[in-house]
Amino acid sequence: MANQSSPSSSIYCASFNQDNSGFAISSRDSFKIFDSTTGRLCYERAAGAFVIVEMLYSSDLLALVGAGEQASLSPRRLCLFNTTKGSPLKELNFLTSILAVRMNKKRLVVVLVEKTFVYDLNTLVMLDTIDTVPNPKAGLCAFSPSLEGCFLAVPASTTKGAVLVYNVMDLQSHSEIDAHRSPLAAIALSSNGMYIATASEQGTLIRVHLVSESTKSYSFRRGTYPSTIYSLSFGPSTQLPDILIATSSSGSVHAFSLMLAINQRSKRSTSFLGSVLPDSVSDALDPAHHHVLQNAVSSGIRSYAVVRKVDKLEGTSSPSQFTSIRATVSVITYSGYFQEYTMSINSKNESLWTLEREFNLYPVISS
Repeated sequence: MANQSSPSSSIYCASFNQDNSGFAISSRDSFKIFDSTTGRLCYERAAGAFVIVEMLYSSDLLALVGAGEQASLSPRRLCLFNTTKGSPLKELNFLTSILAVRMNKKRLVVVLVEKTFVYDLNTLVMLDTIDTVPNPKAGLCAFSPSLEGCFLAVPASTTKGAVLVYNVMDLQSHSEIDAHRSPLAAIALSSNGMYIATASEQGTLIRVHLVSESTKSYSFRRGTYPSTIYSLSFGPSTQLPDILIATSSSGSVHAFSLMLAINQRSKRSTSFLGSVLPDSVSDALDPAHHHVLQNAVSSGIRSYAVVRKVDKLEGTSSPSQFTSIRATVSVITYSGYFQEYTMSINSKNESLWTLEREFNLYPVISS
């Protein structure tokens, strides 16, 4: 791992697109779009500092929000920008700062500190306004881009880890899930909208719920001591994702094997222990699901990781049989590095992390 502690290297924002095929970063002077697979710089624009740069898949549409360091880049103004034409398409102004923006091919979601607005992306007609609890943590939210299972998740309480799940296509509240005793620090939805993962400010437990029933499916212990969870991300899947990835302030990348959890739960259900020990308790205490890459990032450096690809190497996809898998994990550090790892878990549940490539984003970022 290269030295990532340089204080002069600072990213204002980092985000992957909806299928993780590309990512965007911004610095003090510009924003840039990269291809996740090749690392190729696809687009750059020296136009000042932005705190939000959201892509719509690999299209030429971006959602931009300024950092407020220039008078023309207000944090209360959303600019829909066309990269092919190099010009704005439409601007939307709000009374308070925009904290998060999410998009799919039909919806645009804008998160403010106490309100969330839902728009039709094609017409920009406002469809709904959601009153929320104060949400100052960079607009904590999660969004599933699938049109069949398109949900938005935002905090439902400031005193405990409750999450409101809202159906963005049907424009109605779906459910409220009590996930943790402490307030939420991170939320993620699977791309198909079937599962939601949460972490509290304590950061010791990661919980996964089935969205359709609002029931807890799995609990994973990240560690014993508190740590700030910076990001959560499911692997791509049409059903239950095989892998859930988390990054934390400890500098580690954590991988939780959902597939292994299914397999072991199935075996345990036929045992005496399984008949007397609740699933939520036994899952949380079982470290076999947890695979850690230590010191991937310098401690305290914010990072964002996604699972871009999962290959099943042997066996079948049946939940009753453990299958060896290989996952491609991409990491952006806010000190200005991009890393790509291959994480392999064999049939004996032994994991291996291999750093495939790493490059400094700052040679192409104005200082």
